[in-house]
Amino acid sequence: MDWFRPAYIWFVLLALSTNLCFNNNSLAQDSKPGPETALLIRELLESAKESEFFDWLKRVRRRIHEYPELAFEEYKTSQLIRDELDAMGIQYTWPVAKTGVVATIGSGDQPLFALRADMDALPIQELVDWEHKSKINGKMHACGHDAHATMLLGAARLIQNRTNILKGTIKLVFQPGEEGHGGAYHVLKEGVLEGVQSIFALHVAPEMYVGSIASRPGPLLAGAGRFLAIIKGVGGHAAAPHKTRDPIVAASMAIIALQQIVSRESDPLDARVVSVTFVQGGEAGNVIPETVKFGGTFRSMSADSFSYLLQRIKEVIETQAAVHDCAATVDFMEETLIHYPPTINDLSMYEHARRVGEILLGEDKVHLVGQTMGAEDFSFYGQKIAATMFLIGARDENSDTITALHTPYLEIAEETLPIGAALHAAVAITYLDDHAPNP
Repeated sequence: MDWFRPAYIWFVLLALSTNLCFNNNSLAQDSKPGPETALLIRELLESAKESEFFDWLKRVRRRIHEYPELAFEEYKTSQLIRDELDAMGIQYTWPVAKTGVVATIGSGDQPLFALRADMDALPIQELVDWEHKSKINGKMHACGHDAHATMLLGAARLIQNRTNILKGTIKLVFQPGEEGHGGAYHVLKEGVLEGVQSIFALHVAPEMYVGSIASRPGPLLAGAGRFLAIIKGVGGHAAAPHKTRDPIVAASMAIIALQQIVSRESDPLDARVVSVTFVQGGEAGNVIPETVKFGGTFRSMSADSFSYLLQRIKEVIETQAAVHDCAATVDFMEETLIHYPPTINDLSMYEHARRVGEILLGEDKVHLVGQTMGAEDFSFYGQKIAATMFLIGARDENSDTITALHTPYLEIAEETLPIGAALHAAVAITYLDDHAPNP
């Protein structure tokens, strides 16, 4: 998940709670849960917190954490997931998008609901000193995907133990390649989610305490793309710059001009970001190099703004290069690092998950958050399916330290695992209840 580079706190919690009206056994909007629905939701959490279940969740998470694998290399992780599904007697499709697994529980009939967890790690050296730290040099589950996969396996077990009450079908998507490689896009291309009406996902939030969740309806995360620019000039001795065409100067002016796309061309109320994150030039102190390479990321909350940024980044770099008698090429790497659309939570799905969360954890534990310019490939599902993502607190209630995603210091309180498993299961089972055809 390309949200936090460097280690910033993601969301400012608004801590807004909402009073809800419910009736009967349905969780439909403006309804009140009957005792059976509320009892089921709370019973799922009680089951997930039982010592044997919780110990199993911790073992699974630690095994995944010790052997992190990068995008589309998740062979050990996929095998572990399949072994656990086999032990539960759950059928699945594999491989999906090279290393992914999509399991199915239920009748195979509509309604059809999906739960998703990503499972790839990051090229980061873990610096947390604990018994189960990464055993693979230079790789770490620094975005919590080990917890995501574990929580979904927990949900699988909870749901499988209650197949007699399912009123439809639940798909469990263990997805590869979220970190910049658009694994969700490739899962959808393979057609394994045809007929799915809605999909739900959780993402750990290390700044939020265990036992709390948060999200918002509508736009939640930005669309994101990458760019790589190469400016070519004429190299030569630094003592005779007039005999060169200096790509360093051209690149410097282009980088400065790129900042003005947001500061001087964009409506301040239209969220956009253009960030140059690396520059590579010469190495000698007395030589002007022939080429300079630089690149970064651009983000926005709407498709129109995204297209505008893409066009203007190319124009600005090429024009600044030409001004300095250099040539420029701009690569947006759409084939290798596919652009992510904005993540937009479906209103109806958001309301459903929020109400389930309030029953499971209490109304004061379900919060509204602001938008962030981070990105997530869960957004691809939202283009085809009613989708909603929630954050789930992963900070120990006794900890005064806040760690962050995409850093070597990320720590996740494992007490969040049974909560996430139960929330997944409750959202899915009650969705089927609400959308099953009348008998």
